[in-house]
Amino acid sequence: MKIAMIGTGYVGLVSGVCFSDFGHDVVCVDTNSDKIARLERGEVPIYEPGLDVLMARNVEAGRLSFTTDLAAALQGAQAIFIAVGTPTRRGDGHADLTYVMAAAQAVAKVADDGVVIVTKSTVPVGTNRKVAETVAAANPDLDFDVASNPEFLREGAAIDDFMHPDRVVVGVQTDRAGQIMSEIYRPLFLREFPIIVTDLESAEMIKYAANAFLATKITFINEIAALCEKVGADVKQVSRGMGLDGRIGNKFLHAGPGYGGSCFPKDTRALARIGQEFAAPMRITEMVIEANEEAKRRMIAKLRDLCGDSFNGKRVAVLGVTFKPNTDDMREAPALTIVPALVGGGAEVRVCDPQGRREGEALLPGVAWVVDPYEAAREADLLVVLTEWNEFRALDLRQIATDMRTPRMADLRNVYTASDAAEAGFTSYASVGRVPFGLPD
Repeated sequence: MKIAMIGTGYVGLVSGVCFSDFGHDVVCVDTNSDKIARLERGEVPIYEPGLDVLMARNVEAGRLSFTTDLAAALQGAQAIFIAVGTPTRRGDGHADLTYVMAAAQAVAKVADDGVVIVTKSTVPVGTNRKVAETVAAANPDLDFDVASNPEFLREGAAIDDFMHPDRVVVGVQTDRAGQIMSEIYRPLFLREFPIIVTDLESAEMIKYAANAFLATKITFINEIAALCEKVGADVKQVSRGMGLDGRIGNKFLHAGPGYGGSCFPKDTRALARIGQEFAAPMRITEMVIEANEEAKRRMIAKLRDLCGDSFNGKRVAVLGVTFKPNTDDMREAPALTIVPALVGGGAEVRVCDPQGRREGEALLPGVAWVVDPYEAAREADLLVVLTEWNEFRALDLRQIATDMRTPRMADLRNVYTASDAAEAGFTSYASVGRVPFGLPD
């Protein structure tokens, strides 16, 4: 089957590459000529483990290509996926559908009859029907169907998530659309991965509801962590005790500096906005959004306490600034709140991140970038573990403590323990949801 993928961002590129690995003929199209030129040279514009190898294999096999020519990409395509950005709209928190609707209008002018136009972007409930209206208005003679196919890809594990999904959600209106979508996902159906077929609105809602629930789990454990610090409990033990309950599960129960990334922040805001529009307020989601911002502010207070109530004149080493490990994505990362507070407070900040510099240099002005975590920590007054990259999980803490001017650690991902820090020679240590030691008076 020939598939056209509109948009070569994170979702579009990963999906297009994986569909081609299923054996489909995939053309990825984008208006950004520089990005397409890079892809044609075999360069992957995002960091996703394994994506470069998979892309190269399918390009070589002749199943995957890239172009800026929309008409050529859509010629003969039986399914056209719209995978463009839906950022938060400035002013009201709603998802901005400008790019989705522009793609729909462009598709209407050059698509072949019988095509299924599939929305892969995360969109508010009712968007697919608006896409259908937009296409019909732009080309009343076009015979087409629409479908909703939300993505559930975790950055850093996207290929495995696509190839071994918990479920595939497909929203359709017609049997023809359902048959084409079934053919697209036939390799997964044959391996008995769940394919959930619903109406359009339910498919759209599943995506928002799932992300809001996961964001709620993260925020809940972060609030429990704050209480654990007050009462002397250990949030890691609490999380384990909770997670062993089959009704709860252990995923997304890891305390930290708050959620970030391309999905949870914008999707929770969009869901809250949808609830307001339909007079069905999403009270829990609204509180999650507020509590997540408070979690980031709490981290700043924690760092300030370790620095004796002032960042001024302190040298701080920050390990990790991407919103999670195994990605170069800086969108809504806690670092974008925490690091500027350090710099604004007068600290000299050195940053070390395996993949974060490309985006981070523009987003975090006033910091020095170093490649080696030991170099970052040399003569520092505070070490901050902000993203739990594997490279930071087995550091020689004794060497770091020896090389620091004042050996203090803020372990905001609970990678180490207080005893690890004390044995290595740190004089102060604070984590998230566990009792600190050695805080300055």
